[in-house]
Amino acid sequence: MEIKKNAKIRVRLESFDHELLVSSCQKIVSILQDTPLNSIGVVTLPTCKRIYCVLRSPHVDKDSREHFEIRIHKRILEIYYDSEVSIFDLLSEADLPSGIFYRISLL
Repeated sequence: MEIKKNAKIRVRLESFDHELLVSSCQKIVSILQDTPLNSIGVVTLPTCKRIYCVLRSPHVDKDSREHFEIRIHKRILEIYYDSEVSIFDLLSEADLPSGIFYRISLL
């Protein structure tokens, strides 16, 4: 088995609240400051916006409608590191807020 010199971890973060997402990215970067990394980058992805149209009254006045929207904000953290350091364990133990959905993948 060959040991890779430069390994890469990609962390994908998603949230409805953009301020919570930014603070979570800063928290992960601050956790990884003490470890020897080659580089770390934060990439902002386009916001997904879903709009729902609902009739205000079900029987009368079909022209009166309400619009609701949900925005999903996304970020990707790409971490390049030497394979001797166990960064995956640090990331899995990071205590992120409950409004954040994250996926950690090894590339």
